[in-house]
Amino acid sequence: MDTPARAADHVPAAEHALPVLAGDVLPALSTLPGTAARLAELTEVWLARQRSAHTRTAYRRDLRAWLGWCAGRGVDPLRARPADVDAWIVEQRLIGARGGRPAAESTIARRTAAIASWYAYLLLNTADDPTPIARNPVQGAGRPRLDPDSSPTVGLGRNEAARLLEQAALDGPGTYALILLLLLTGARVGAAIAAQVDNLGHDRGHRVLDLAGKGSKRIRIPLPPVLGAAIDTMLTARGNPVDGPLFVTARAGGLLYELYVLRLIRRLARRAELPAADQLSPHSLRHTAITEVLDSTGGDLRRAQDFAGHADPRTTRRYDRARGRLDDHPAYLLAGRYTSDPRSS
Repeated sequence: MDTPARAADHVPAAEHALPVLAGDVLPALSTLPGTAARLAELTEVWLARQRSAHTRTAYRRDLRAWLGWCAGRGVDPLRARPADVDAWIVEQRLIGARGGRPAAESTIARRTAAIASWYAYLLLNTADDPTPIARNPVQGAGRPRLDPDSSPTVGLGRNEAARLLEQAALDGPGTYALILLLLLTGARVGAAIAAQVDNLGHDRGHRVLDLAGKGSKRIRIPLPPVLGAAIDTMLTARGNPVDGPLFVTARAGGLLYELYVLRLIRRLARRAELPAADQLSPHSLRHTAITEVLDSTGGDLRRAQDFAGHADPRTTRRYDRARGRLDDHPAYLLAGRYTSDPRSS
């Protein structure tokens, strides 16, 4: 898309220019001159202070996207204006972060929140430096405002989940064990793919798996017999390893990553001929699990909150409202009044 002409202060200055992140690692500090090295060091500390590995990965990816956008537009990210952030947001709505499919409002909100946090940290820690950071350009930008009571995540009905599992079983023991874990435990995909074989164990007669929760928490979840058997079958097919990752890619036995799981779920969903196949994500399975808990417990929010590991009950309430809006929508009541097809009369 066309971008407006930039003011003189948008020409990157050597003493301020922050190199665009390459891959998942910031450039070595020893290769950066002066202030840039200081900012890179602060950026690494900002990332390291996030207690969740998933958050650190997401923040690094979001920051790389922003700095890459700035580099492509000739914008010095340390002198960016709210209008630059607005232009980035608009572009994401039109063609996404890398071109192609437009980004969801929730994705844009997450990205801008990460960038705002980065600028706030730099502002706080360079205030007494000879060349402090001048502004947080996210402040004043038109950041997306999300409805706290709604979730854009597409869930599955009971029959749809069963059809997805059927396709997972046909795909192989590893796929079946992973999809079953996500559907039965509501585990976050980041925690599931980070699980290790030696995280399996027993506790008070229960087969258990220890997963990483948000922050530095560890979550112990019980494995129902059907899930425990699926994991055993998967591990037996791999020669019963005693350590290493619990789940690996089907062909090469490599490490799983979130995009791999997203593509896997959509591929299985298309095979199962699910209507919303191309809208599903790993979070859809967590969404389905939480909704099923609410259904089976008569809307017991406290039990669902504990199951989901939500710190704030309002987060769980979003799932309950979404469930109620569809299952109990008055349109179904009114449909009974119009049972005949007027075209047949």
